[in-house]
Amino acid sequence: MPVVTLPDGSQRSFDNAVSVHDVAADIGPGLAKAALAGVVDGSEVDTSHLIEQDASLAIITERDDAALEIIRHSTAHLLAQATQQLFPGVQVTIGPVIEDGFYYDFHTGNNFTPEDLEKIEKRMEEIAAQDLTIERIECSREKAIEIFRNMGERYKVKIIEDLPESEQISLYRQGAWMDLCRGPHVPSTGKLKAFKLTKVAGAYWRGDSNNEMLQRVYGTAWTNKKALKAYLNRIEEAEKRDHRKIGKKLGLFHTQEEAPGMVFWHPPGWSVYQTIEQYMREQQRLNGYEEIKTPQLVDMSLWERSGHADKFGDDMFMLNTEDKAFAVKPMNCPCHVQVFNQGLKSYRDLPLRLAEFGSCHRNEPSGSLHGIMRVRGFTQDDAHIFCTEDQIQDEVSVFIDFLHSVYEDFGFTDVIYRLSTRPEQRVGSDTDWDRAEKALADALDAQNLPWEELPGEGAFYGPKIEFSLKDCIGRVWQLGTVQVDFSMPGRLDAQYVAEDGTRQVPVMLHRAILGSFERFIGILIEHYEGIFPTWLAPTQAAVINITDKHAEYAKSVEDSLKNKGFRVISDLRNEKIGFKIRELTIQKVPYLLVVGDKEVESNQVAVRARRGKDLGSMDLDAFETLLTEDVAQRGRIAME
Repeated sequence: MPVVTLPDGSQRSFDNAVSVHDVAADIGPGLAKAALAGVVDGSEVDTSHLIEQDASLAIITERDDAALEIIRHSTAHLLAQATQQLFPGVQVTIGPVIEDGFYYDFHTGNNFTPEDLEKIEKRMEEIAAQDLTIERIECSREKAIEIFRNMGERYKVKIIEDLPESEQISLYRQGAWMDLCRGPHVPSTGKLKAFKLTKVAGAYWRGDSNNEMLQRVYGTAWTNKKALKAYLNRIEEAEKRDHRKIGKKLGLFHTQEEAPGMVFWHPPGWSVYQTIEQYMREQQRLNGYEEIKTPQLVDMSLWERSGHADKFGDDMFMLNTEDKAFAVKPMNCPCHVQVFNQGLKSYRDLPLRLAEFGSCHRNEPSGSLHGIMRVRGFTQDDAHIFCTEDQIQDEVSVFIDFLHSVYEDFGFTDVIYRLSTRPEQRVGSDTDWDRAEKALADALDAQNLPWEELPGEGAFYGPKIEFSLKDCIGRVWQLGTVQVDFSMPGRLDAQYVAEDGTRQVPVMLHRAILGSFERFIGILIEHYEGIFPTWLAPTQAAVINITDKHAEYAKSVEDSLKNKGFRVISDLRNEKIGFKIRELTIQKVPYLLVVGDKEVESNQVAVRARRGKDLGSMDLDAFETLLTEDVAQRGRIAME
């Protein structure tokens, strides 16, 4: 006679074992119809799951966050069923849920075409409309192997053979089609109401290039068609904002095969880069940081002592010379400890904040490279704070204030906070990790910031706070971090003289606000769609002459503004004024200054904003004031 305890604390008793669906029906027919799955004693289960003893139960409907993953996993099965119906002989492999969707890998003799995806999607809709019951079947390992071997599904057989002996084997059947899966799944295909296949790509079996190539079909699924439409609109908007397309259009940068994962910055892009670096340099100076520069090539012995060789050796570029092994630095922290170690420090010297625009290189897989968002060579706004344990919370709190100010200057105000705690593979004692995790949690709480914990996601040397931003179309980008490290300073012999005269090991805080400059600029390009705020724009104003007789005056306006520190060009080409205005508008120049007879005579400029707004004629001093005020606002204004 099981007693089921519901989330509100109420209880329901049943004479016999009862399914999750039956409990939902006992509560009400509406809930029974809406139920997609359940959570029994903390574990997600199908609605057909039998509760045979006292248990807690929560019913999952499409209103719950957990619903999306179940819907997407079930839609992956729907995709596989439809594909095998349309293309007999195709074998299924794996079909996991990913961010915003799912994929399924197929072994097929031919590549799928866009037309094939349309056919598959149509068949998926037909199967969903049949509202086939989705049934869970548990069986022995031997029976499961026999079933899939008889079906000719050699990949499924291999997957089962590689599962741990203790793994429970479960199959899911919908109609005549069956797949291996842990579940849970929705009760029937009719619950799958909003999905779209998005693309097809090649993928090696188990990610190994020595294995056969498979066809990977990607899709997305949502609880309803309104949510699906909103997502597809976001994807369309994201494609319009692709930093690679905009970067090429505006002449900001390029990449090429001869330097994979490296960026060739063009003058306009380098202007954006330099503006950001100079801004960060000044902000760090104002916040008590001292800038340093450390070598690119460092003997492997240092990386071995720091622990990086063991953890990240495969990601490091290495070379040998004169019988010595060196690594191109993948990160800056061990080198910063070497700077700290020069000359004995006192507790009066702490906190010591060392910052570097550190150029790093990591051997990222070629398949993961993506424009300037994912590269092998990058520069970080990296800094390390050497402090006492008592100073951790204050330093982290001050850093969070600093970070907020920087993000607001770039136009970002929606920040997400996550605390990543100890991973399974780590260095340092549990006592150290306890202290480090508590210090970060206390710093977040002291600022009354909402945060969530990410268990096991910390760095190998310490826990960290991750700061993520939402861009203008709702995408989340993880950027800044602050990490507490009780381990590396001791491994690298860092010491200071404490107030009582003893030698102590400092705590090291690793921190970054923007992270990789390359990735951050890519984010800015997409966030602003290339329409940078005036303080970042490669060209802040362009002076345009109407005819050749106005060229000398136009050049004098350009020179005057340049001498005041503004980034200005003049367009003196023998082209029609409308043509020049259109071309410079395409280049997203914030202000166009047109000069003709009237402007030359009155010593003024006719000002036009990049969205086409006519600001009228004004003398040069007035425009300089306008431009100065615009630049000073940075990104702390509504996007145009």
